[in-house]
Amino acid sequence: MSGPQESGVFTALRTQLQGAASEFAGGPDALEGILLGMVDDVDRAVREPLEIFPVCHHSPASALAMARRLREKQPKVVYLELCEDMAPLLTELRNCRLPVAVQAFAGEIDGFPQEWAPLSVVAPITEASAEYQAIAYALDTPGVELVLVDRSSDHVFQWDRANTSEAAETDGSPAEAEGAPKSEEAALHGEAVGVEIGDLRPRFAELEEHLLRHGKVRHWSEWWHQYVEVPLGDSDHDTYRQVMFLIGSLFRRLAPGDGSRVRVDEDRERYMWTRMREHLEATGTDPEDCLYVCGAFHAASRVEEFGVHGRSGAFAISPRTATTWQYGLIPSSHAAIEAQFGLAAGSGSIAATTWQKSLTRTRVRPYRLEGQAGARKSRAKKALPAGSAAQAPATDRLTGFLHQPPVLDSLDEAELLGWSVDIVRAARRNGYLASTADAIAVFETSILLAGMRDRAKPTPYDFQDAAVTCIEKDSVPGRRDVRRLVEIMMGGDRIGQVGYEALPPLARDVYDRLEPLGLKLQQRGVQRALLDIAGRPELEACSDVLWMLRRLMPAAAARPIMGERRLGERSIQESWDLALGTHQRALIELGYEGVSLEQVLEQRLRREAYGPRATTAGVLAAVEDTLLYLRSGRLSDELGTHALKVLAAERSVDGAPEVLRRARALLAYYRTSRPELPAWIESFVKTGYAHYCTLLPTAFRDEDATVGQVAAMLGFLFSMESLALSLGCDRTQLELAVAQSHPDDPSKTALLWAAQVQLGTLSRTELRSRCAELLDNPLVVPSYPRYLNGFVHALEPVPGLADVVVEAVSNAFGRLPDAVLLPWLPLLITTLRKGAADLAPLLIREAGRIFPGRLPALDAWIPPWRMPQEDPFATSRAQRTATAPMGAALLAARPATCDAVAELLGCEDGWQQHDAPARPGAPLLSAHPATCDAVAELLGCDGGWAAAGDTAVAGAALTLRHPATAEALEPLLADR
Repeated sequence: MSGPQESGVFTALRTQLQGAASEFAGGPDALEGILLGMVDDVDRAVREPLEIFPVCHHSPASALAMARRLREKQPKVVYLELCEDMAPLLTELRNCRLPVAVQAFAGEIDGFPQEWAPLSVVAPITEASAEYQAIAYALDTPGVELVLVDRSSDHVFQWDRANTSEAAETDGSPAEAEGAPKSEEAALHGEAVGVEIGDLRPRFAELEEHLLRHGKVRHWSEWWHQYVEVPLGDSDHDTYRQVMFLIGSLFRRLAPGDGSRVRVDEDRERYMWTRMREHLEATGTDPEDCLYVCGAFHAASRVEEFGVHGRSGAFAISPRTATTWQYGLIPSSHAAIEAQFGLAAGSGSIAATTWQKSLTRTRVRPYRLEGQAGARKSRAKKALPAGSAAQAPATDRLTGFLHQPPVLDSLDEAELLGWSVDIVRAARRNGYLASTADAIAVFETSILLAGMRDRAKPTPYDFQDAAVTCIEKDSVPGRRDVRRLVEIMMGGDRIGQVGYEALPPLARDVYDRLEPLGLKLQQRGVQRALLDIAGRPELEACSDVLWMLRRLMPAAAARPIMGERRLGERSIQESWDLALGTHQRALIELGYEGVSLEQVLEQRLRREAYGPRATTAGVLAAVEDTLLYLRSGRLSDELGTHALKVLAAERSVDGAPEVLRRARALLAYYRTSRPELPAWIESFVKTGYAHYCTLLPTAFRDEDATVGQVAAMLGFLFSMESLALSLGCDRTQLELAVAQSHPDDPSKTALLWAAQVQLGTLSRTELRSRCAELLDNPLVVPSYPRYLNGFVHALEPVPGLADVVVEAVSNAFGRLPDAVLLPWLPLLITTLRKGAADLAPLLIREAGRIFPGRLPALDAWIPPWRMPQEDPFATSRAQRTATAPMGAALLAARPATCDAVAELLGCEDGWQQHDAPARPGAPLLSAHPATCDAVAELLGCDGGWAAAGDTAVAGAALTLRHPATAEALEPLLADR
């Protein structure tokens, strides 16, 4: 790129570097071009009329130099490398406790692939950062304008549409972090893309490895602290700028040829310079009164648009997409920043400690937003002086800095002794067997490690390594290891908090509605809330809020200890563990979706119900949640109607068990809480009956359909049969579906037999004989557990078969020899545990009813299925013939029932006297013999007609024609 003529400021440095390149490389080559190019980059950046201030993210040295320069120069315009659409939110920083992150969030996207949703961009801000010093100065100083010039949040994703896998690297964040997150605070930013001012790290792996090896350090954060942070802490402004320009140019020129990443970096630089020139032209501001704060990597830019006099009009900024972005502040922490930007664990705490020490040592007054938590009351602000300090002519400070030997700080024994004593005290509190000897060992080892690494004063990293070596030894007795204890001792993981005034309306509404609890919910940690709803009815509204928070937020944010919410039930007392302060980010992001919890919950339920992957069970779950949390009949009816369409479109039975469970619960709720069933639930039962009848033969044959799913289908058909038939369904459809089912799997075969028993096409006697045949066949015995699995699942649709299942299991244990039973028993246990664990209690209760309760009674006990079966009808007929010569005994014993039936039928003849001539039967039954025949057929009585001479002449017509039918009806009527 052709740039302006080089100045003579760095002529001597160029000559020295050229000679060094010729000596080491044996002549002009690429090394000379790199070295001289770095000097050209520094010279070009220094001579720019608009002063460029290079920074490194969260660097105390950068923050210290920024505070000094702002007080000296007093610029009228501050250009900041930050997403330009985040500017309106910066004023809310005064209501927060740092560190926090400015967030741009888009839940519903337009113009990007749907699988990217939701989109989130965060820009963390800490107190020990240069960007915060610039923001605080600009917002609290009258007459100063703060202009954000970096690409918008929309452009962050626009420029990476073709490189989705590199979205996290777009802003210079490394692909891998140096330390794994150790706590939940490391995930405070979620999956957001990080934007930070001044990422400064080699993109050439061999270069970073070389620097770490020769610097005798373990990771990049330690190298930066030792060789850049400490030397620049006390340097003057010109030296600081030229060194940062040089480092940025070095890393830029040695960056690998990653075309997509280089393209994004250069586009960002073109974007920022274009925005700055537009602002200068629009306002007429003198560039001498401006300050451009950007990362050192971008300060050494070589694009043609660089500078106030750079090329204009060549770079076109694309328009934003139709995506609607929402903005807010979320809590951040040192651990979250370290995890997202690849810094070493604990480097944030060390940086904060270094910042405080630097302020004490240099007596520099930092800028803090007025009203910031912990800030002192500032004095009255004065307007800027008429003439601000202009940029001094550039001089070569770089040569002197590179020639001077490293300054070895003298050992601060008092500080190191304090560290050693404190870490031993912390270790003992956490279960380590540490003593005074360990403190001495840590002290001496820190000095030894520092000497081995060519430094006189041990750094916090040297001390950390010494403490791990001397104290931790071979095990960690507590929850924290020694490395984490050192981080806590150095300042800990400072976690920010967003103030009430900076929260979105939804979050403020939640805190207001939970105020009757009397808790400080914005504090971090778990707090116990006790709700006596019966004694204080106003707490019921708090209970509603807490249950909605449990539905919408992470499980640990609101966890119920006592109390539950079910359909048709309300708790009178509840106990909760609340951690809303810890999960403040999740609460704030709820505010991006709506202005109230009810609105957000309704939107989510609609998305779940109408989504492309919605299932019938999922829609019914949404209906249930609507009734539980919103108590909205309108929305539940709408979603229930949609469940009909989803059910009709399903061609699998995967969700049948869940559909059965939720349909039963909803049906029971509506029957007990409303005078009549809603139209949609009636239509759902009718549609589901026909739908599952159609799928039943296929499901019996389908290998992918489990026996539990088929049992759930039969459970829906049998349990909803009465309602479905009353709505117009035909039972013949179910009978045909069962008749057309021909399963191959033993479990499904047993399930089919149970369905046939329920329909009446298979008697219990035949079912018992089939089970006996299975045990008699040695080829089928190994598969008998699978038949039992089917029988146990049959208890869902046919719970009356519990005694038959107990009999089948008992016969197996009684008849099979040990050689067959012992290998077969583990298979039975695992099969029942895996497939029918929820139905086992029903089987156990039935076994407890049948088997004797005490061990001595077991020897004389005879199973009911082995006892001789008598014909109860024959005995009853004989007794009736001997004791009741006239009339039916049942009618004589229950005259009130007969009177009620006679009144309904309009019979007013009254009772016949015993001495009156007996009539040959009831006139109604004699006039309609077909009715008596139908009742006999339903009850399975095949006795046919009874001769009139066999019984008393004056008996009832029902007894005369079907004595077995009358005998079967007698106990049923007697119960009523």
